[in-house]
Formats: sequence, structure tokens, C-alpha cells
Amino acid sequence: MRDAIVRRSFLLAAIGAAAVLACPGRSSAASFAQWVEKFRPRARARGVSDATYTRVMGAVKPDTAVYALDQAQPEFTEEVWQYLNRRVSDWRIMTGKERAKEHAALLARVEDEYAVDRYTMLGLWGMESAFGDVVVNLKLMRPVIPALAALAWGMARRRSYWEQELLNALVIIERGWAKPADMIGSWAGAMGHTQWMPEVWLHMGVDFDGDGRISPFGAPDDALAGTARYILTRGKYKRGVPWGYEVRLPGKLGGGARTFAAWRQAGVVRADGEAFAHPGEPARLWRPVPGGPAFLLTRNFAAVKSYNPSNNYTLAIVHLGDRIRGAGPLVQPFPGGERTPTLAEVQEIQRRLTALGFDTAGADGRVGRDTMVAVRAFQRKAGLAPADGYAGLKVLARLRQGG
Repeated sequence: MRDAIVRRSFLLAAIGAAAVLACPGRSSAASFAQWVEKFRPRARARGVSDATYTRVMGAVKPDTAVYALDQAQPEFTEEVWQYLNRRVSDWRIMTGKERAKEHAALLARVEDEYAVDRYTMLGLWGMESAFGDVVVNLKLMRPVIPALAALAWGMARRRSYWEQELLNALVIIERGWAKPADMIGSWAGAMGHTQWMPEVWLHMGVDFDGDGRISPFGAPDDALAGTARYILTRGKYKRGVPWGYEVRLPGKLGGGARTFAAWRQAGVVRADGEAFAHPGEPARLWRPVPGGPAFLLTRNFAAVKSYNPSNNYTLAIVHLGDRIRGAGPLVQPFPGGERTPTLAEVQEIQRRLTALGFDTAGADGRVGRDTMVAVRAFQRKAGLAPADGYAGLKVLARLRQGG
């Protein structure tokens, strides 16, 4: 997802400047330095030494670009089927299968210790960082301390939250788990393989590789174990229970929770024709789009959702996990949807776009912001509507016609 911010760099800079000026007392380096000193007792009360505080905060410059990123609306909108297709992609499925073999022993340990199904963990890892790719991609990451300092200093909305996250980050540094320069992440401070906020790092982290410190960076051991611990303890995950199933409905049914056995008695069946496991387990009915596939969701769907409160996000995680496990695509189509392009088809889209002057920054079969910006520019030039940036089969067909 590299592209959405790049296109509006000048606009974002202007918004960022306006955000600083709109905050009384938050518009100069002097006022930031004063705030740093006023904030010192808060850090001291959390056990951060004056020496650590001075070393970390004394030279930091607030990353005021984060104000624009906080306020900016998403540049691209996606239908549910597009959201799933982009995230449960051939590249992620193939890479996930490779990681499942490469880290089989680690995933088995995590599953044994924290109950969460290994393929759910693979789906989450793939969703959060493309299996660690963003951890080493400095183009997508930024230093976390300057970002959190700017948010705690100058962002009135949720200021107490940003203050707490800055304090959590300082405690992590005080404990010697990381140096300030090591802490890179999203504009909001999420870091590592599974995009931990400092609070998660500090309170849910696990030294699973036994190196004496907890880190979401480097080898994925700590990141996967800590995230599984989060889903187990905060999400109330139940060992051995599926997240749910795609189902076929006999007609209109009421909501509420029923056991799988009760749903079956009402005429609901699994879309793949298999029997429901755990017939006594309660589940809720969810249909993301009228006329599209329907799902029965268990407590473990909600447990995974505790990591990010979005049904679509959670569905992408568990469906990606199922695909990595070896399951097929969803049985029932979404209205107006397309099948997911293959890896080779995405690469072809990227090559053809770049040849026409719409640079996708490579042809690796992964759709990030560069590719989405290029697709949208092509759609506009070719008169394709909507110009939504979706690298799908309609775009490929037009490209094959010569644009």
C-alpha cells in the first residue's frame, strides 16, 4: 500500500502545517521543547530515568507530517470483494505456504502455548506486514518516537492515548528492549511483523526466542507469540474452535446466536458441503453484502477481530489462513465481483502499465499504492469507470486491447 500518500505530498504538507498552526502553543520548536520538559515528570512516574528521557527526547524533532496522515481520508475505496481479492492474493497465499514450512516448528510452539490456530496466525502476519516485508522496507516505515511525540504534543484528538503510547515506548527503551533508532513503524506507531503498538509490545509481548528481550522486529518468534497471547487473553480465543464457515441459507433468517446444530436444523448448510464441526458451539450469521456469501461466525472470529475492530479485516485474515491451509476460494460470488487475478496476471498488468508510462515500481505481482495509482491513472485515460485503482481482470482485458 505504498502509493496513497505519495500522490498528495504537497497537500499533506499543507494540511500538516495547518494542523500545527491550529493547535494553540503547538507551532514552534520552542514550544515543543517546553512541552518536552513539562512531560518529563510523566515519564519519570512511569519509571523512565532522567538520563534515558534526556537522551531520547532531548534531541527529538516532532514528525508533524503525521497530522496530515491522521486527518487524511482514504484515497481509495474498495468493495468487499476487491478488499478480499487484494489481500487474499496469489502472492500472499504462496508466500504464506512457504512461511508455514519455513517456520513450522515455531508455529507449532505458538499454537501449543497460546491456542491460536497456526494458519490464523499466518493470515494475520500476511495481512499486517506481508510476512515481515514492511519491517525492512524503510520506504513504508518512519521513526516511531518523533511520530508519537508529535501526536502527544500537537494532536488534540485522542491526546491522552498518544501520551500513553509515547510513555509506553519510553518504558520499552528504558528496559533495553530497543534503541530509539530501532523503533520504526507506521505513522501511528505500529511496529514489526504483526504491527504492535507500544502498549501491546509492553504488556502482551513475549520473549519467545529466549534472547533476553522482547521485540516485534528481527526473527518473528516474539511477534507471533505475543500476538497469539493477545488474541487468547484479550480476545478470549477458544482452542480448537473454527472461526466460522461460509454457509448457504434456505431463505431469510433472523439474527442472534444459535448453535451450529440449531442453524443446521433451520436449513443452513456449509457452502463446501461438509458437516459442521462442534455442533454445540454458538455462532452468529453475517452477510457482508446483500446477495453475497454468508458466514456463520464463532467466538474465535471475534477473538481475531479484537486485534483490529473490522469485520472485513478479520474475514481477510481468516480466509487467507484457510487458503494457506489448502482450502479453496469462497464458493459464492459477490455481486458484481471478479475472481482474484493470478500472480502472473497481476505481473502482466504491472508490466503493461509500466510500458505505457504508468510506472508501477516493479512487476512483482503484489498490488501496493504504486500499482493502484498507476491503475487509476490508466483507468482515467482509458475512460474506464469507476477509476478505483483496482488491478483486476477488466483492467487487464483493456490493457491487452492496447489501452
